[in-house]
Amino acid sequence: MNRKFVAVAASLAALSWTAPALAKPDPRIAELEKQVAVLTAKAQSSVDRGDVANLFSRYMYLHNAFMDPQIIPLWAKKGTPGVRAQYSNNGVYTNWDNIMAYHAQRPAPKGKLTFHYVASPLIEVAADGKTAKGMWVMGGVESGVTDLEAAKQAPDFMFEKDVLVDGKRVWMHEVLVKYGVDFIKQDGVWKIWHFHCFEVARSPHGMGWIPFASKSQNNPFSDDLMYFGEDGKPVMMPRPDGPVTVRNNPYRTDGSQTLDARPPEPYRTMSETFEY
Repeated sequence: MNRKFVAVAASLAALSWTAPALAKPDPRIAELEKQVAVLTAKAQSSVDRGDVANLFSRYMYLHNAFMDPQIIPLWAKKGTPGVRAQYSNNGVYTNWDNIMAYHAQRPAPKGKLTFHYVASPLIEVAADGKTAKGMWVMGGVESGVTDLEAAKQAPDFMFEKDVLVDGKRVWMHEVLVKYGVDFIKQDGVWKIWHFHCFEVARSPHGMGWIPFASKSQNNPFSDDLMYFGEDGKPVMMPRPDGPVTVRNNPYRTDGSQTLDARPPEPYRTMSETFEY
């Protein structure tokens, strides 16, 4: 018989004689194991929170630079159940291709500036580590120049009064928005899953948000507009895939503000909380 095997067998036999003395667990070790498990979970949640914050900031930097094709990989992969986006009260986009078409087609015309910056992040990572929820407020500017013929396709209140640059009409808007976003972890990487833009107020530079609201709040143009494209031509939103389930509450002169975008709360798994 192999001598090494005999030695190991002898050692195991010796241990079996002392097993009764070693069988009693040390409560200190059990307590330490619990503490390690809790701290490990907290550390992973902290890493996940940072990854989610970086993901959405990356989205916004790319959006500002019109690098939209680079935004597509930030979304959940095609075929992911429940993927959706909402930009106004017109409806919800649930078809992955329809959502990605916006990012694939948005142009970067000369003279156009989009500068959105996000703040006040409120992020909750699910206890199961599979999903996360985030809410941000955004302030920024959107501006550009529009050919005179193209400008006729938009309401006059969208433009600066009596301002022409290089023979083109000028639009310069300050915008206030809230974002509610759900994230899903796929192959160990966080991705955008549900995207909801809650526009709060819009203010042409020479007008202010209250006069603008009084002119635009019952005009469908603001909800229908997707962006101003080449030569400032208005490009309207495509037909949505379904009705909204959570309505935005943009500023109106005849209404009051409500909590349309619910702040995320600690949760265990997505099925036990709301979705954006």
